[in-house]
Amino acid sequence: MSLPPTTTPSGGEPPIRGRDDACPGALRLHPADDGSLARIRVPGGLLTARQAAVVGRVAEELGDGRLDITSRGNLQVRGLEAGCGAELAARLRTAGLLPSDRHDRVRNVVASPLSGLDGEGYADVTGWVRELDAVLCGGTPAEHGELSGLSGRFLFALDDGRGDVATLGADVTLIATPDGGALLRMAATACRADGACADRRVVADDVAQRGAGGGGDTPRAVLWVRGGDAPRAAALAAAEFLTRARESGTRAWRVRELPAQHAVTTEGVAARLAAAGIDAVPQPDAPGPQTPQPPPAPGLVTGPEGRHAVSVAVPLGRADADQWRLLTALASRSGADELRMTPWRGVVLPGLSPDDARDACSALSEAGLVTAPDSPWLGVGACTGRPGCAKSLADVRADTARMVADTERGAGGTARGATGAKRRAGSTARGAAGAERVAGDTAPGDDRNEPGPGTGPELVPGPGPGTGPGPGTAPLPVYVSGCERRCGHPGGRWVDALATGDAGYRIAVRGAGRDTPEADSVDVTAEQLAGAVAAARGTT
Repeated sequence: MSLPPTTTPSGGEPPIRGRDDACPGALRLHPADDGSLARIRVPGGLLTARQAAVVGRVAEELGDGRLDITSRGNLQVRGLEAGCGAELAARLRTAGLLPSDRHDRVRNVVASPLSGLDGEGYADVTGWVRELDAVLCGGTPAEHGELSGLSGRFLFALDDGRGDVATLGADVTLIATPDGGALLRMAATACRADGACADRRVVADDVAQRGAGGGGDTPRAVLWVRGGDAPRAAALAAAEFLTRARESGTRAWRVRELPAQHAVTTEGVAARLAAAGIDAVPQPDAPGPQTPQPPPAPGLVTGPEGRHAVSVAVPLGRADADQWRLLTALASRSGADELRMTPWRGVVLPGLSPDDARDACSALSEAGLVTAPDSPWLGVGACTGRPGCAKSLADVRADTARMVADTERGAGGTARGATGAKRRAGSTARGAAGAERVAGDTAPGDDRNEPGPGTGPELVPGPGPGTGPGPGTAPLPVYVSGCERRCGHPGGRWVDALATGDAGYRIAVRGAGRDTPEADSVDVTAEQLAGAVAAARGTT
């Protein structure tokens, strides 16, 4: 008898996966209410201007014209017609965006988006991105195993030492070190030696905020390797996970799902690296990267040798055809001839002169993209909602846009007086804000951010510096959801705006196992969202 998609044994034991994950890809399209959806993997978020132009034409000619940037710096095309899969795949192959059909969905790699652009960090990890992608797609099975067996949810993170993507809950993380090497760090299992497992979402929140082990007894594997060996070492670490997953019989998708007795260990990874001729030094007490950094703030980024970059936030991660054409044109005129998507649903345009960078900021702002670090769009996210998702009770994106516009106009003041319960929710949020620091300490790579059938893109709101509830803090992120699944919500502490019908929302503060009591949630109309959310975020 076949297993259901996931069987969760009693007693908090590891889940037993009865099937492969359902993440869409460029070849595996997902049917949605607004047409089929394709997810195009873009390792490290790195696109040449030519590739960006190809993707833009694909969206306009085969889809609905818009592109979604996901929480892993990938791209999604929506509204695809039935039967367009072969043409889509052919176009992507020609552009170098589908180098291996067999490995389409395993090329999940996030990287520090400002690496090599601003003089920060210890290494330019863009070379690591390209080498790791080549190994993933063409590695020798005898050495790496068949890496196409990785799930579409398995995640690699390549951090240049600044600490921006090292806290995203990846399965395998490389962190550049000052000596030219790298720390190879595996995620920790969420399961204890007695077989009981902590709730995976609480564990992910904990890992994201503390950068440490997790809920189990088994410590994470951490080893130092030479920088030149780092990409191959990361692939071998993933192969070690596949071996442990097969031995466990659970068909685990992520490292944290492994039972403790089958956890990926320092000794196991070290032995595999040694067999491949890679020297590795265990680092049992290795600290994390230098102080974790928030996502790139929108605006100008000053770099060495007089070159600048422009960091742009894309509201709700969705760029229309005109916006994407503008981004592509600016990238093609830059010295770098590339653009970089970020795990916080933004875009970085490198290689610009100071004057060109200022002109680009102005043009992008006029096109409706965010180039100012105090924009009310920062820290705001939403699921797909209607009409793309049949389960959604509302057009949450339209309601979110109105909420942001009301905030910008200062119209939230009227709504703030709607009920006293908003004040109670706001007090809860403000009390937690200092402990949670910034919304960037979340886990975009977590399962909850990777949609299955019937859900929208893997969206996670990135934090904005904003005007937090006190010195040195940022407002809580807010996520607007169309149904109780809350697909794509952030980790850590966050403000939950849940649709209760066509024109109503319930506001609460959730996350990290400390949800707002039901009595302190508040029901408001869509018109009152701005004020209720501002109170809950601690910005009033």
